Amino acid sequence: MTSTHADASPPPSGGDGPAPAPSTGIAGQLARETLRRPWYAQVVSFVVSVLFIVPAVWLCDWLLPGFHVEEPVGPIVFAAVLALVGVVLQPLLVAAAVRLGWAGVLVLAFVGQAVVVLVTGAVLPPVTIDDFWTALVVVVAVGLVSTVLGWFGSAGTSQVLVSRLVSSARRRPAKLADPDTEGVVFVQLDGVPFPVLQMAITAGTVPTLTRWVRSGSHRLHEWTPKLPATTPASQMGILHGVIDGIPAFRWYDRANDRVMVANKPADAAVIEADLTTGKGLLVDDGVSISNLFTGDAPSAVLTMSRRVRGAEAARRAVAEFVMSPSGLTRAISRSVSELARDRFQARRGIRRDVQPRCERTWETALLRCVTNGALRDLNTILVAQHMLSGTKSIYVDFVDYDEIAHHAGMLRPESLEALEAVDGVLRQLETVASAAPRRYRFVVLSDHGQAQGATFADRYDEDLATLVSRLAQSDVAASDDDVEGWGRTRALVGELSTSGGVTGRTMESAGRAMDKGHHNEPDAVSAAKPRGDATARRSTTQDETFHVFGSGNLGLIYVRGEKEQLTRAELSRRFPALVPGLAAHPGVGFVVVMDDDGPVALGAAGLHRLDDGTVEGEDPLLPFGPLAPEFVRRVAHRPEAPDIYANSLLDPGTEEVAAFEGLVGCHGGLGGWQDRACVVVPTDLPFPEERVIGADALHVALRDILRHLGHRRGITEPGTEPGTDPAAPADAAPVATRSDEQLVPDE
Repeated sequence: MTSTHADASPPPSGGDGPAPAPSTGIAGQLARETLRRPWYAQVVSFVVSVLFIVPAVWLCDWLLPGFHVEEPVGPIVFAAVLALVGVVLQPLLVAAAVRLGWAGVLVLAFVGQAVVVLVTGAVLPPVTIDDFWTALVVVVAVGLVSTVLGWFGSAGTSQVLVSRLVSSARRRPAKLADPDTEGVVFVQLDGVPFPVLQMAITAGTVPTLTRWVRSGSHRLHEWTPKLPATTPASQMGILHGVIDGIPAFRWYDRANDRVMVANKPADAAVIEADLTTGKGLLVDDGVSISNLFTGDAPSAVLTMSRRVRGAEAARRAVAEFVMSPSGLTRAISRSVSELARDRFQARRGIRRDVQPRCERTWETALLRCVTNGALRDLNTILVAQHMLSGTKSIYVDFVDYDEIAHHAGMLRPESLEALEAVDGVLRQLETVASAAPRRYRFVVLSDHGQAQGATFADRYDEDLATLVSRLAQSDVAASDDDVEGWGRTRALVGELSTSGGVTGRTMESAGRAMDKGHHNEPDAVSAAKPRGDATARRSTTQDETFHVFGSGNLGLIYVRGEKEQLTRAELSRRFPALVPGLAAHPGVGFVVVMDDDGPVALGAAGLHRLDDGTVEGEDPLLPFGPLAPEFVRRVAHRPEAPDIYANSLLDPGTEEVAAFEGLVGCHGGLGGWQDRACVVVPTDLPFPEERVIGADALHVALRDILRHLGHRRGITEPGTEPGTDPAAPADAAPVATRSDEQLVPDE
C-alpha cells in the first residue's frame, strides 16, 4: 500500500471514543464562532451588508435614468429597507419557486429580486423606480457590488453558498431518531490520479486535505481500478459492488443490436437494473447526488439511472440561495468567469505551443461553465441540505478536475485550480458539519486516474475507426466523441424537467433532443473515403460492418449483427488484414482476440496467451505492469467483450498514451496513471492496509466503514447466507479485511 501520513505523532484510534473529525478541530471551532453569534453580532452583520449595498445604490442613481434616490441619507435608508424587505419576502418567493418547479427557481431568482426592489421603492417616497427592467438592473448591480466588496472583506464569497442553509438549520434543527449514529459524506474527486493529489497535498495547494493529512486525522491511500478505468465501471463497483457488465463508457449490445451509453438516463437505468444486488452502498438511508448510479439509495438527485425523489426539498435549498442577490450574482459571475478563463487558457496554450494539446472549442468551454460553475454550487447545496437534515450517508461526484484535465492535461494549471476549488468545497462542508444534527465523517476518493498524451488521430493522421475501415475494407460506425460532459448537462436538464407544466415539458423535450444529438449517435466511416471528408460522415444505417468505440486509449471493435464474439480464426477468414494490421500498428500496444484455446494478446513482435500465461516472442503486456495479464484476461472472457480490444501504445519514457478520443487527458485502458486512483480516509476508521485492487473491493472497504459506524444493521450482504452476516455486533468494531477472492479477477 502507498500512503501518506505526515504527522509524526501517532494517529488517533478507536479506544474510549472516536477521534476528532476535522469539523471538530480548528475549522470546526472557527465555524462555530462564525455561526453561533450573539444577537449583537447579527446586528453588526446586517449593518455591514447594508453598507455593502449603499455603493451600488449610488452607482445605479448615477447611471440609470429610471432610478433615483434623494441624497444624502436616501441611499442608506433604501439599502436598509431593501435588506429588510428581502428578509420578509424571501420565504414567500422561495415557496412560490418550489411550487413552480426548477424552472420557477430559475425565473424567480431574477424576477423575485426585482419584485423586492419594486416593493422597497413603493414604501419609500424619496425613491423613484420607473419600471421592472430598471429594478432588475438594480438587482444585478447590488449583487455585483456586494459580491466584490464581500470578497475583499472575507477573502472570497464561497461561504455565502451554505451560510443561509446553516442559519435556517439552526433556527429549525432536524430531529433524528438516531442522532448518535455518525454519518458519512463520500466525496468523489472524479478522475484525480493518486500522484496528482499526493503532489497537491505535499505542495499545500489543497489546504483542507493538506490539513487533514498533516494533522493525522486522515490518511491518503492509493487504490487500483481494474480494466476498464472508467466512471461507469468504477461507480458501479464502488456503489453496488459489481464491476462486470460494463466494458467501457459506450459499447455494443449484441443481443439487441444497439449502442449502450452509460450516461444516457434510459441506458443507465437498464444497466443498474441488470447489475444491482439491491444492497448497494447507500441502501441504508443514503442519497446519491450527481452520479451515474444510485447505490440503491432511497433518494437520488441528478443521478442518471433514476429520477429525483424529494425534489421539492432540493428546489427549496437552491431557491434559498439564488433568491439572495449575492448568491445569484455568484452563480452568474462564476459561469461567466469559467467561460472567459477557458477561452484565455486555450488561446494561451496555442500561443505557447503547449504539447500535448487537443482542440478546445466553445462547446467544451460551455460544458466547463456547467460542470465547474452551476453544477459545483448545486452539488454543494444539495450535500449541505442532506447533511443538515441528517441523512446517514451521502455520495457526491464532483467532476471539475476530470472535465478540465480531459482537454488541458493532468498537471496543467487550470486542472490543478479545479482541484483546489473542490478542496474549498470540503472546507464549506466542514462548516455545515458543525451545524448538522449528527456528526459527519468525510471520505474523499477518486474513481480512476488519468493518462496523458497526443491523440491517436493527431499522431497518425487517422483515427481508429478509419484505420479499421482501411484494414478491413468495410464501412464502420464510429462512436468516439467525448460525451461525459454532455451527460452531466443532460442530468441537469433532466432535473429541470421534473417541474411539470409547460417549462417541465420544454426541458424534457430538450433532454430528448440531447439524447438524439450527434454526441450520442455514431458517425459512419466509409471504406472508400477518409473520415475527415465531410461526405463520408453521415448517420449510420445497418450497412456498416463494424462498430468502433473509443474509450480513452481503449478501443472496442465489434462486427455488427453478430450474436456472439467472433474468434481470431473467423476474423482472419473474413478480414485477413485486420487483426495483423492492428497488432503491427505503431500506435497500438496490443490487441486482444479470442483464440480457439482462449483469449490472446497480440503485439507487433509477440503474443501472450492469457489463460495459461504462455508468451511467444516479446510479451506485448509487459510494458503495462504486472497486473495487466489478469486485468485483460477478466474482461476478455466477459460476454459483453468486443470481437477485438485495442489498447494504445505506452511511451516508456513519458508514460504517455494515445487516446482514441479527441482528449489529451484520458482513461479507460491501460498505461500511465489512469489505474492509479486515490482515497482519503479518517485514520480511526477501518481500511485495508494492503493496496485495494478493484472497485468491487473498494466497495467492501467502504461498506465496512459504514458498518463500523453503526450503519447497515440487519442487511445481509450479497454472497452471504442468512444468519451468517459477517458484520460484528453494534458494540464492536469489525476488522477491515479483503478476501483472497477479491484479489483474483472474476471468471
